[in-house]
Amino acid sequence: MTAFSTGPIPTGPIRTALTIAGSDSGGGAGIQADLKTFLACRVHGMSAITAVTAQNSLGVRAIHELPPAAVVAQIEAVTGDIGVDAAKTGMLASAPIIEAVAEAVRRLAIGPLVVDPVCASQHGDPLLRPDALAALRELILPLATLVTPNLGEARLLTGIELRGREQMADAARALHELGPRWVLVKGGHLPDGDDAVDLLYDGTAFTELAAPRRPTAHTHGSGDTLASAICAALARGLDVPAATAEGKRYISAAVDGSFPLGAGLGPVGHFWRIRHWPESRETY
Repeated sequence: MTAFSTGPIPTGPIRTALTIAGSDSGGGAGIQADLKTFLACRVHGMSAITAVTAQNSLGVRAIHELPPAAVVAQIEAVTGDIGVDAAKTGMLASAPIIEAVAEAVRRLAIGPLVVDPVCASQHGDPLLRPDALAALRELILPLATLVTPNLGEARLLTGIELRGREQMADAARALHELGPRWVLVKGGHLPDGDDAVDLLYDGTAFTELAAPRRPTAHTHGSGDTLASAICAALARGLDVPAATAEGKRYISAAVDGSFPLGAGLGPVGHFWRIRHWPESRETY
């Protein structure tokens, strides 16, 4: 048996991160992507599942929402025993779930909180009921340490058509007025430029985070993964600018390490740091 070195054993307390999101049966996004990212970013991951989706690389076939009380029970179980150093929200599905999650986050003083305002899958399948958008704006965004919309989500939340950097900045300002302390508008879906540029805004100044575009369509779960990497960095004690920069580096490498899976869109490579797999399953 070949020795496998994991490096020095960490000292000090293990940091924890909680994801409040939906399950992706295909394993590329949602709770599954969040937990993989937490592990890769050196925190202990916990979950409160809001909905179970039946999906694969081709799209979402069905969504089964959990009762709001069941979502809150999961949040209370981990906060009351283990504790939460940072949390993120993903797919919240419906207004009743959003209302229940917002109440629990306030009551239990959960934070820092990263809000990934998931409205649709990468295939375009809706993941948020139409009547839940107002609840997301009014109840969740004011609780956010950081909100991380892509261009489509920013448009739905603000009504601004984002065609370039100027509109991204306008959307960031509009989102900041809804209550989050920081806003990260992701520009990866802009059609022009050699770099994918995101804008980070604190209500006063903008910071650009750029990375070269990767020539791949296999980016399923990229938004969930970025938000989770930032959440993990916040759980380890980084401030928002440093955590966001670390998250950007992580997702850029994960997209570079993405791979095809099934007949549709493959996922990003959450374990891109592990480059050399054992030749045999018996070799660890």
